[in-house]
Amino acid sequence: MADWLPTLLATVAGILSTSSFVPQVLKAWRERDTAAISKRMYLVTVTAFVLWSAYGFLIGSWPLIVFNLLSLALSGTILALKIRNDRSETRATASQGEPEAARSG
Repeated sequence: MADWLPTLLATVAGILSTSSFVPQVLKAWRERDTAAISKRMYLVTVTAFVLWSAYGFLIGSWPLIVFNLLSLALSGTILALKIRNDRSETRATASQGEPEAARSG
């Protein structure tokens, strides 16, 4: 087998898997709506990308390193937007549930 083939396959796979996060990031950023996004799933995904990146460093595989760090940044952005929007919704819900006297004072 050609020596370049595994690197080519890893590069194509990395481009495809990393680019799959871009539409979700753009949608969450623009619409500020992350209600349908699972926080637990993205916690697991972010953890997986950290581990894959570490593995890439250990074996010296630049496609693993580059694409997992890019995927980590994108999925980390989605997770951060999810956490931020959940907190905003919690604050908004809490302020709506306060008695009128507490809000005006």
